[in-house]
Amino acid sequence: MNLAIKEALKGFQEDEVPIGAVIVIDGKVISKAHNITDKTQIATKHAEICAIEKACKKTGSWRLSDAEMYITLEPCAMCAGAIANARIKRVYFGAYEKKSGCAASLYPVLSENGLNHSTEYLGGISEEECSALLKNYFKSKRVQKP
Repeated sequence: MNLAIKEALKGFQEDEVPIGAVIVIDGKVISKAHNITDKTQIATKHAEICAIEKACKKTGSWRLSDAEMYITLEPCAMCAGAIANARIKRVYFGAYEKKSGCAASLYPVLSENGLNHSTEYLGGISEEECSALLKNYFKSKRVQKP
């Protein structure tokens, strides 16, 4: 999770919503990413999607069934769907997202029985640190407004 937090901090420094994601296979980091939606002006460039794209390129496969993913925030619907479609085995996330989280908080997309793949997950890892990072980012945005 520490690497995911470092990625989120990179996003914060680039004035992106500070969310980081890391994908690991057999104990080896194969990809890491942070949000780049503002930089690219592409709505799908969330940390999870970017990390999945890098992992698929590195492994040469869209199936990441041996992968574990570490994310600083509970994934949204789009990212949870991508995680399930990539067949990621397990997800560990930091802060819960009560408004739009799609692992445990709002919709259980990762464990949905109707999908081809079910992803195990565990939330609340380094939750305070991950949550504080997001709160500080949005607090700084409110301060900047005239």
